[in-house]
Amino acid sequence: MTSTDSAQQPTDAPAKAPAKDPWDLPDVSGLVVGVLGGTGPQGKGLAYRLGRAGQKVIIGSRAAERALAAAEELGHGVEGADNAECARRSDIVIVAVPWDGHGKTLESLREELAGKLVVDCVNPLGFDKKGAYALKPEEGSAAEQAAALLPDSRVTAAFHHLSAVLLQDPEIDEIDTDVMVLGEVRADVEIVQALAGRIPGMRGIFAGRLRNAHQVESLVANLISVNRRYKAHAGLRVTDV
Repeated sequence: MTSTDSAQQPTDAPAKAPAKDPWDLPDVSGLVVGVLGGTGPQGKGLAYRLGRAGQKVIIGSRAAERALAAAEELGHGVEGADNAECARRSDIVIVAVPWDGHGKTLESLREELAGKLVVDCVNPLGFDKKGAYALKPEEGSAAEQAAALLPDSRVTAAFHHLSAVLLQDPEIDEIDTDVMVLGEVRADVEIVQALAGRIPGMRGIFAGRLRNAHQVESLVANLISVNRRYKAHAGLRVTDV
């Protein structure tokens, strides 16, 4: 057989699949979103925006009465429940509790959060006379602490850099910002990206694995400094994406 003959033989090598479009995101409109810490400023703002966008939202609180009162105030079909019921009834659970109660809250809900997609948006921060500064948890970040405490959950991180003031303002139709999303599994990250995109003006942008969550969480300290200097409600935009 000549070299020319050999070159003409068919090959069994499979064709390489085309690269996946990073903006080909799933439809998440039918998923139920729970917000732990939904009576606090950040959680309440996220619940309002998602409910206003047509998402089914349940806000959770340690006290069901507080959650019910907050849900009635928000409208848009938002429901209230205690944290355990909120976790049980939701497909995606956003963690928006204060940092000082983060570990204890998640540990108490390990069973209810098993099998759930958990989105941690907690920023470990300290404050002194110089302003806000980042804290570094033993696990590396709030998101990594959540992953360690919830071994049976699918933990991601997102929604760190949003202004609670803008989120809760009914006069604002669009929130001009990108949401940095971190996680270990592409399919889970894409669900969270798509959820962010449900809110007009927002995009969800993949920003790495959970080991990169510390610097994303810490950046909030810088944004607080920006806001104080310029009397603003600063967010982030990722260029050339």
